[in-house]
Amino acid sequence: MGNVQPTIVPYDGFDVMADVKAIRKACKGLGTDEKAIIEILANRSADQRQEIKQAYFDKYDDLVDVLKSELSGNFENAILAMLDPPQVYLVKELRRAMKGAGTDEDVLVEILCTSTNADIAMFKEVYFQVHERDLEADIEGDTSGDVRRLLTLLLEGTRDEGYEVDEALAEQDAVSMFEAGEGRFGTDESTLSYILASRNYIQLQATFKAYEQLSGTEILDAIENETSGTLKDCYKALVRCAKNPQLYFARRLNKAMKGAGTDEDTLIRLIVTRSEIDLETIKDMYLEKYDVSLKDAICGECGGDFKRLLLAICH
Repeated sequence: MGNVQPTIVPYDGFDVMADVKAIRKACKGLGTDEKAIIEILANRSADQRQEIKQAYFDKYDDLVDVLKSELSGNFENAILAMLDPPQVYLVKELRRAMKGAGTDEDVLVEILCTSTNADIAMFKEVYFQVHERDLEADIEGDTSGDVRRLLTLLLEGTRDEGYEVDEALAEQDAVSMFEAGEGRFGTDESTLSYILASRNYIQLQATFKAYEQLSGTEILDAIENETSGTLKDCYKALVRCAKNPQLYFARRLNKAMKGAGTDEDTLIRLIVTRSEIDLETIKDMYLEKYDVSLKDAICGECGGDFKRLLLAICH
C-alpha cells in the first residue's frame, strides 16, 4: 500500500564472522555485554541474522541456547524472536495464540487479517513444518461460528490483490452490506465476511465510501453498532487495513502500551516483524495519530535492555 519504509535494511558492511566473534565475546566470562548484542542484532536484516546464527553454530554452539542462558525476560523473548525467520516466528505466535485454555483471538486477527495471499500460503506450509499440524484444522478447532467462517475464508488466501476499482461493484457491495446489516433486523455476517475477505483494498475503500453515501453511517460505526466480540474486532481490523495498514499497526502498538500493564508480546511481534517492511511509516502514523513519538511511548512503558533493543530496532 503506497510507499512504505522499513527501519531495518541489510547492513552494508556485513561481516558474518566479525559479528559471530563479537557476540561470542559479549557472552563469555562474567556478565553479558547486552549493549554489544543489541548493537549487532538490531542493525542486521533477518537474513543476515540467520547467517550469524548458522555461522555461530558451525564455529561454536547453538546461538539460541547460548542467549537463552545469558538473557532473561522480555529482552530474551525479543532477541529470540529476532533469531527466527519472520515466517517461523509468526507461525509460532499463531500456535501460541491457540495453545492451552482459551484462544488469544487478537493475535489471530492481527496476523491473518493483515496478511497477503502469499503470506497465508507460506504460513500454512511453515506451520506444518514447525508444528507438524495443519493450520486450517487448528483454527477451525479453536474458533467457532462466524469468526471461524471468516478466518477460514481468509486462510483460503484468495483476496484480489490488484489495484483496479469497479465502481458498479462498489455500489452493489455497499447495498449488499447495508442490507446485511443496518437495513435488516439482525446481521447477515456471511455477506460482510465475503466482501471484506475477497476484494482488493482500493476496491474496499470505494465500497466504504459508497456505503457511507448510501446509509449516512461510516462503515466502522456501522460495524460497532451491528456486531460484537471477536467478529467485530476482525471486521474492524479488515476495514482499517483496507484504509491504512500502517495506521492499524500504530493503533495496535498504542493499545499494547495503554492502560494497566504493557502487552510486551504484541510490542515484540509488531516491532520485530514490521521492521523490514513498514515500521518507519508506522512510526509516522503513530506520531500523527497520538501526538507522541513511538520511541517516547516505548520509553514511558518499557525499561532496561528491552527498551534499548526496541528503540534500536525503531532507529
